[in-house]
Amino acid sequence: MPSAVPPIPGLRRYTRWDEIPDGLYTKTQLGSQGLKPGGEPVAQALYHGNCYAPLYLIGEAVAKRACTSAQRAALDRARALQYVCRRCGHQDHEPLGRGRWCDRCSVAAALFDLHDQAQQRARELVADPAAALLVVDVDPDALPTAQAVAVIGVRGRDVLYTAPAGEYGTPERSAVIDRLDALFADRCVVEEPDFTGPLSRFPDRLICQPNQSFQPGPDPVHPWAAPHSKVRPSVARIWAPWFGWTDRPSSTIPSIPSAWGDDVPLAWSRSLDLVADGRSMVDLLHRIADGSEPVWERAAWMVDGYGEPDLSWDRRRNGLGAAA
Repeated sequence: MPSAVPPIPGLRRYTRWDEIPDGLYTKTQLGSQGLKPGGEPVAQALYHGNCYAPLYLIGEAVAKRACTSAQRAALDRARALQYVCRRCGHQDHEPLGRGRWCDRCSVAAALFDLHDQAQQRARELVADPAAALLVVDVDPDALPTAQAVAVIGVRGRDVLYTAPAGEYGTPERSAVIDRLDALFADRCVVEEPDFTGPLSRFPDRLICQPNQSFQPGPDPVHPWAAPHSKVRPSVARIWAPWFGWTDRPSSTIPSIPSAWGDDVPLAWSRSLDLVADGRSMVDLLHRIADGSEPVWERAAWMVDGYGEPDLSWDRRRNGLGAAA
């Protein structure tokens, strides 16, 4: 119920129900008699302290059109379906709402929606000639010769730049940073890790002192090095929802396993050869884009046997809501 219904200008107001003369009824009162208003309201009554209900003349009221037997049957079926999951057929004791998902299928639908969005993001990157993958490895405990950077074009899989990263504060490191500034001035940056790391693979490690923490947020001087940017895509953030692994059955947040094992292997190479690692990640994006990359065999939408959730109705509803 709204917090307030303002009065209609120009109509007489009744602030007490016992003041209303005979022959004036609200729409609800007419409906209880099988009638509906046949004309414009002639007065209004105050209720709930700050709401006004229009009053209509009963002499102008007309009979409400009754439902046919077919319409009544259709309404009964629609009410009954409110308790039935539209994916698995489970019947709940309470209405399931507009989405009509049971608890289990709502988890599967949410994860599959993210899975589908990951494929759409991969397709956008694969089709974008300006998208480039930045691979960084600047482990402070590694030898300087093992620290390097590589830039791979996502669409053509070509090597755009590769060089030793050098040590922090050296002319070699400064030259690498200047080259990346120029290279990513008009390109979409794709990085490897998500917030789980590893730390040495974050692009912002190139502009930080060893073992120094970096404050989150955009860097006005080096935008490509902004840490943990949700706007900038990463291979890990695309692969995780595509693969569909979760740490518990009821979770709707796909993630990367904290410890890689035989059942969930790393989907791309991670070695000292950054060019090979970069091409491995670009190949992964291409496989996700064309749908050939494997999905976790225990993903929520695969283990229950009901197939991929149909999200067309939900997306159409959300699109109408956004348009409104």
